[in-house]
Amino acid sequence: MKQLFTNNKKCIAFCSITGMSAIMLICSSYVFPESKPNIVDPPLITVKVQPISSNLQSPTALAFPGNGDIWVTEQPGKIRVVKNGKLLDEPLLDLRSKMLKVNKGYEERGLLGICLHPQFKSNKKFYVFYSANTTGKFNHKDVIAEYKLSSNSSGIDPNSGRVILEQDKPDGNHDGGCIQFGRDGYLYISFGDGGGQGDKHGEIGNGQNLSNLLGKILRIDVNSTTPYNIPKSNPFVGKKDVAPEIWAYGFRNPYRFSFDKASGQLFAGDVGQDLWEEVDIVIKGANYGWRLTEGTHCYNPATGCDIKEITMPIAEYSHTEGVSVIGGYIYNGKQVPILKSKYVFADWVGKVFYLQKAASKWQRGKITFQNIPQNLKIIGFGEDPSGEVYVLTNSDTGPENANGSIYKIVKN
Repeated sequence: MKQLFTNNKKCIAFCSITGMSAIMLICSSYVFPESKPNIVDPPLITVKVQPISSNLQSPTALAFPGNGDIWVTEQPGKIRVVKNGKLLDEPLLDLRSKMLKVNKGYEERGLLGICLHPQFKSNKKFYVFYSANTTGKFNHKDVIAEYKLSSNSSGIDPNSGRVILEQDKPDGNHDGGCIQFGRDGYLYISFGDGGGQGDKHGEIGNGQNLSNLLGKILRIDVNSTTPYNIPKSNPFVGKKDVAPEIWAYGFRNPYRFSFDKASGQLFAGDVGQDLWEEVDIVIKGANYGWRLTEGTHCYNPATGCDIKEITMPIAEYSHTEGVSVIGGYIYNGKQVPILKSKYVFADWVGKVFYLQKAASKWQRGKITFQNIPQNLKIIGFGEDPSGEVYVLTNSDTGPENANGSIYKIVKN
């Protein structure tokens, strides 16, 4: 805990967040700006959750290989398997020998993402996002690697992986960490701005610097003998001093994104700095503002920022409601009709929300989960092949204990 000064007001800041970074400011005289109110507040939705598995060490992401199993990434480095409702002792893959050792308490690095190749049934390939040691002035590097499911169900050799992409990070936070395939068959990757506070990297910050991969969502083609190819339709291909992998830019920490099964749209939760959390629909070549803006508000500069070229979020909320947005999924399942076509997401502090389209705007409502322990941290979501949505939780601020759980959202 430390004291900060913002807008000449003395505040207390505390940060204890797994997998993302934000600061919660409590000020005796500072009044948070209010976002524009919805014309009509959407109703509260109450649903149940069904426990799927527990005793996990900070679960960060899920994959569904199609045989009824669930693969779960644990932040310290193991991919665990839930088979017939039971968490197996033997991991599918143990990457700890390839990774850095995560801190037991506050920690944002680790095994953060997993996804299956679109042709997984035939080629058995899957991809992981993890943090590893590096050299020089950097804190660590993030690695995207490809593995192939072996015919031997006892596990996979961690040295059998093919490194697809590596990215050095100057600080230990704002990793991003999400990997997903779009319906176009290309792999999308999220990287945070490199860490620290306020994206103080260079003259304009990494988020606005198109010459590097930080603060971006990338799109690459992994179906090649080289580590990866650049799709010719990427927005910045052939432009001087611009990284051609970039699909969209101007992010602080797009920790979780997902594709709507119905529309193909890409939704991302971008973790804010001191005041605002945002949800974006990510489109080709767009600039989402950071560090010029935080949500719809000027950040650097504090006033008078040029927003002409910035794509604004579809929703935002202030730190009077939460501290770190956890991106979720558009619900496309059948078990909970009331959530149909709504974007379900959360804040790390345990609050759950939804967005519903109303004409050209998105309205934000609240969701209450029944039969779930209080005061859980929400650190991720998952979606199975039928469109049902799962929630990943932890009772701790970091991966120090095996107190993580998986819940499935079911009808009330």
